[in-house]
Amino acid sequence: MSTAHHIGSMNLLTRLSRVVYARATEQVLGMRLKQFITLDYLRSQGDSAVTQQGLGQTLHLDANNCVILLNDLESDGYVERRRDPIDRRRHIVEMTDAGRRALEDAEVKLETVEDDVLGNLTASERSALRDLLAKALDGNEPA
Repeated sequence: MSTAHHIGSMNLLTRLSRVVYARATEQVLGMRLKQFITLDYLRSQGDSAVTQQGLGQTLHLDANNCVILLNDLESDGYVERRRDPIDRRRHIVEMTDAGRRALEDAEVKLETVEDDVLGNLTASERSALRDLLAKALDGNEPA
């Protein structure tokens, strides 16, 4: 029996997250993992307006780091920021078509990382893991 059997689920998730983070490099994905996560979040919001401040809070970034991240994404042509017409003090962040294409390309590349990291699991076990993680996240993600 492996040592992992005696470790709590949160510890295992944290360790697995570190493995993924170490392997999902910019060279592999074509973008940094934080950029990937940001674009994925923007896509998940659909047509809902995402403010720069709200994005920073959701991603647990301070305002300065959020600006740096968005500056990089904007210079790559993956996002656009515009003033909120209702409150000119706020910026709305929108993903561009180039951002959608880059995200889709990175997702394909991330599958190789997933295959590597979850290589000890069968297809059925991977599906069950995905379903269980989605169930655990349901209602626990920031609004």
